[in-house]
Amino acid sequence: MTSPDDTPTLLIKDAECVATMDDQGTEWRQASVLIRGKEIIAAGPTHTLPAELLARATRTIDARGHVVIPGLVNTHHHMFQSLTRAIPAAQNAELFGWLRTLYPIWSGLTPDMVHTSTQLAMAELLHSGCTTSSDHLYLYPNGVRLDDSIAAAQAIGMRFHASRGSMSVGESEGGLPPDRLVEREADILRDSQRLIDTHHDSDRLAMVRIALAPCSPFSVSPDLMRESAVLARAAKRGVRLHTHLAENDHDVAYSLERFKLTPTEYAESLGWLGDDVWHAHCVKLDDHGISRFAATRTGVAHCPCSNMRLASGIAPVRSMVNAGVPVGLGVDGSASNDAGHLMAEARQAMLLARVGRSLAPFGCDHGPSDMSARDALRLATRGGAEVLGRDDIGQIAPGLAADLAIFDLRTLAMAGGAVHDPVASLLFCHSVSTAWTIVNGRVVADHGELTLIDQGPMVERHNKLARRLAGI
Repeated sequence: MTSPDDTPTLLIKDAECVATMDDQGTEWRQASVLIRGKEIIAAGPTHTLPAELLARATRTIDARGHVVIPGLVNTHHHMFQSLTRAIPAAQNAELFGWLRTLYPIWSGLTPDMVHTSTQLAMAELLHSGCTTSSDHLYLYPNGVRLDDSIAAAQAIGMRFHASRGSMSVGESEGGLPPDRLVEREADILRDSQRLIDTHHDSDRLAMVRIALAPCSPFSVSPDLMRESAVLARAAKRGVRLHTHLAENDHDVAYSLERFKLTPTEYAESLGWLGDDVWHAHCVKLDDHGISRFAATRTGVAHCPCSNMRLASGIAPVRSMVNAGVPVGLGVDGSASNDAGHLMAEARQAMLLARVGRSLAPFGCDHGPSDMSARDALRLATRGGAEVLGRDDIGQIAPGLAADLAIFDLRTLAMAGGAVHDPVASLLFCHSVSTAWTIVNGRVVADHGELTLIDQGPMVERHNKLARRLAGI
């Protein structure tokens, strides 16, 4: 057994700035972070850290001229959709039309496609500074399993919350998806239990956790929602619940017509409010919904780029945060964004919250102060950690996971801005890639290249599979 003194240590030394994202918003200049194994063991201005501790580092990264932040947390994605980015027929559609266009294409998904597209999406996230991501895989044709995504995450080195999505109500029963893409509910629940038993890790610093994620009110039955909640909560191991809710006006109209309830009322009637639940989008969450989400500590994955891409609207994020709703960020599916750069998503969240002034009712207090750069960065770190139910990621402090994103401040894109405010410049200036991304104490991305898999062949294979899936 390896003793603490034998465990490899990594020193991030003399950064221009380290932004901890702790409760006090601590930021240090000329600072260092020391990692032993999977955990941060010391952080602070370099001159305050014990010299003998720093001298024992197995590896040192010279972080002069760089800013260090906690690894970003992505709370909503559909990684398989990286295969169908910018499909011409779906470029100008809103949510329901977009889905109806792409369902037939996605019916050709194979296990290899899911594995490769997951790695492509994760590579993009890692280079953006994201170290933890959820993924909502809700299509299982042709032998696809969630295990394909989990294997991809383990190979590339990303901390992963794998969501067992599902669809069980097809067109013939009033749902949106084609009948050939839905599953039997008994099979869904059986596979959900298998995945929990096989892959879910409830330990601190866990690299893989499972969530149960019936896709949406328009693709699953109330019974599946209820039974999934019962199954997740019976596990008593931190298995969480996730779905889409109140994404656009059509989504709300469907809920009112089919269930005679608002989306919030429908979710609550099924036991889908609580501190173990997070919903994607919530663009159309009304005042009652915000109040109930806050009272129950139900989380929200805010996906600003996707919401604009599909013309769904602007989620009332400032109202949610002010009310006490846990809010994180999500890049959403790669065919509805169509990018997976989480720092760019944080930038967009900041800008979109500000433009709400011109779209809000007369007299509403909105504007540039609605979301600062540090507010947006907090959504992308601490907010995402809370939404995923984790207290071991999202900030830099001893005892927490060694998940870090390190950005070079000396680049063309950061020139000038980094001189005045290196942290805010990450949001105000052009979104850049990391110099290094560290997950679980291991460097997984280094100046635009992955360290655990070969990036070039992966991209080439992904593009071949994208052509095959689209039939071109």
